[in-house]
Parts: sequence; structure tokens; C-alpha cells
Amino acid sequence: MANNNASNLWKKEDWLAVWIGFIVIAIGCISILTQSFDFSAAKFGTWHADVKGSLAAQFTQFNGLFWIKLLRTFLVLGILFAIGIKLQGEKIGKFIPAFIVLFIICIIVRMVSAEFTLNRYLEWAFWALLIGLLISNTVGTPEWLKPAIRTEFYIKTGLVIMGFSVLFSNIAKFGLYGLGIAWIVTPIVIIFMWWLGTKVLKIDNKPLVITLASATSVCGTSAAIATGAASKAKKEDLSLAISISIIFTILMMVFEPMIIRACGMNQLMGGALIGGTVDSTGAVVLAGNALGEEAEQAAVLVKSIQNILIGFIAFFVAIFFATKVDKDPNQKVGAGEIWNRFPKFIIGFFVASLVASFIVLPLTDGTTVKNINGVLDQYKNWAFVLAFTSIGLDTNFKSLFKRMQGGKVLWLYIIGQVFNIALTLFAVWFLLSGKIFDIPSLDMFK
Repeated sequence: MANNNASNLWKKEDWLAVWIGFIVIAIGCISILTQSFDFSAAKFGTWHADVKGSLAAQFTQFNGLFWIKLLRTFLVLGILFAIGIKLQGEKIGKFIPAFIVLFIICIIVRMVSAEFTLNRYLEWAFWALLIGLLISNTVGTPEWLKPAIRTEFYIKTGLVIMGFSVLFSNIAKFGLYGLGIAWIVTPIVIIFMWWLGTKVLKIDNKPLVITLASATSVCGTSAAIATGAASKAKKEDLSLAISISIIFTILMMVFEPMIIRACGMNQLMGGALIGGTVDSTGAVVLAGNALGEEAEQAAVLVKSIQNILIGFIAFFVAIFFATKVDKDPNQKVGAGEIWNRFPKFIIGFFVASLVASFIVLPLTDGTTVKNINGVLDQYKNWAFVLAFTSIGLDTNFKSLFKRMQGGKVLWLYIIGQVFNIALTLFAVWFLLSGKIFDIPSLDMFK
């Protein structure tokens, strides 16, 4: 039994995502700290689709160095994921050609989403999902491509890499203010949506309820993956929660800054409200930037503090579902069952965060950590693009609508998000309006 458990370390997807994430983080750190080699991944700069007479000038970014980085990105991710597939006991002969085509689709996604106007309003996550959905719901996703559709594997790896950017020092920067907005509101919203979904709307699919609640209250896709794994949500439930989250994230990213500005709210409060309510971290940056530099910084700090909750929430969801929701009345639930249910890649997320916060940052400086994250963020983004494209390729509208349960799931999200916005707005007013506490110095954002 012990040997079998030990073999999980190199045979199970969760652990393999951890090792792949650690390998990318380690190489990224070495490349920046030693300055001996370039490990950066391909990054698409914005381009205009309507340049008069000089469209080619916009493609100067696609020089020899860009293609080298793109090839490096493909080889690093392709080789690591292929090894992961092999260690899980599957044939890489089918995975490799399918991964090549999937990666080409992802290049198209990155290219489309980098167009200046599209990039200004919609993140690449939306285009990855949309292009995948267009393929799967028109010509259909071919069988030979399916070996490379590994949504959870890609996004778990991306989350481990993302952990390095989640610094505990952000808590110190925003102190009581950030904790009050991000850590007190979030669990209340989850509990409210759980009650609303299971007791009021009477949705039988409890893993879907908790997954959507976490996506709404924490940070969208990342929290959905972690909570879905802890509650053993089905792949279709995860796709539904992520699809709803992305669609409403786009709407909130565009309209929430407009409403905040119309209400006359200052940048500090408006940014904190965005950070606590807009799901995706990337969307938070764009929405905050629409209000101004101070709003963007406040939004990112609140969202960063909120992101730290991902692991804690997954842990408590694993305990709750093991001991309450899925408990067999005739069977005692021990630590072993909780451990089996706990998503192991969250350990990688925490370790990466701890290493960045308490080892790399103290031994170097903020600039070095920022440079390392500049490299790692692109690998994280590519892993996420692979995941979102896979979701689209693996999602059929008919099955998606069936899982809506007559619109109950949609109402769960809408009511939950309205409650989330109202509660976050109260917390922002209470902490940052100056009526109760002193307004924090803006020097903390520098």
C-alpha cells in the first residue's frame, strides 16, 4: 500500500503538474539569477488590423528571436507534458501529433487576442474558449485531437507556476484593508451561494454549486479548478462553471469601471471593489487600469491577497465534502480520505508561493522577483491558453444547456455575484472611505 501511494508521486496528474510547474519555476529562476541563458516564452505584442498601407509593419515583432522563443515554448511544454502523459501510463505516440495541432490553434488564439482593439476589451481566455467552441460545435472536435485535450493537467500546471507570483508580502502592504475586503467577504459569499444553490434553488449537483461559488467569490477559473478537484466535480460541471465565469467576467470588466466612475467613487475604493469582485486576475488589471493607475494597483493588491485563499478554500472544501456531503453513514471518515480528496497540486501552489515570498524575495529584491515572474507568467499563460482552448474543444452547447437545470445555475451565479458586489462594496466603504478608519497611504503601492 505504501509503495502504491509512493508511486502516485510520479503517476498521478496532480503530482505531475507539481513537478512540471517546479521544473519551469526552477529553470526560470536560474535563468534570471545567473543571466547565463534566455528562458523566456513567446509573447505576442499588440498589432493593428486596420493600418493603412503598412500592415506588414505591425508584424515586425515576428522576427527571428520571436520564432526561437515560440519554438522554445512549444518544446518546453510539449516535452514536459508528453513525459507526464507517458508516466500516467498513456501512449505519447497519439499525444504528440495532437499536441502539435492544439499548440497551433493556441498560436492562432494568441494572435487573434493580440489585435489592438480585441486585446483592449477581451482577454485571450475568451478567445481561447470561443475558438474552441466554434470548432467543437461546427465541424466537431476530431477523435485524433482528443489525446491532447487535457484541460485539468494544463491548468493545474499553470496554477503551480502562478503560485510563485502570489506573494505573502502583499498582505503586509495592504494589511487590515486587504484582509477585510478579500478574506472576510469571500467565505461569506461562498456560504451564501451554497445555501442559495442547495436550499433555495435546490440544485442537486452539489459539486457544481461549490465550484461556481468559489469561481464567483475568489478568482474565477483558478478557484474553480481547485474547488472542483476537491469536491470531485465532473469535467462537464467544471466547463460550465468556467464558461459562465468567463462570460460575466468580460461584462464586469467592461461595465464595472464605467459604473464606478459614474458614481463618483475615488480610485482607491473603485480599484479595491474591482479587485474583490472581478473574477480573472488579468481582467482585474484591465478594469483597474480603466479607472487609473492608483485603481489598478489597489485592484491588483486585493486580487493578489484573494488569490492566496485558493489553497485554503480547496482544503476546507475537501474536508467538508468528505465529512458532510459525500459521507457514508456507515463509514467513518478519516484523515486518509481527506488526503485522497485534497487536490495535491495546491501543495505545489503553496510551496511556490512560500519559496518566492520567504526565500527568493528576501535574498534578492523585488525587481529580481518581478523579472522572474515576467518569464514565468508567459509559461503560465500558455498553459492556461492550452486549458481554455481544450475546454472549448471539449464542450458541446447542447450538453452545456442541459446542465443549466432550467436556468437555476445561471440564477445562482447572477444572485451570488450581486451579493458579492454588494458585500464587497460595503467592506470597501467601511475600510477605505475614511469614515471609520484612516485612508491608507498611497505610498504602499510603490
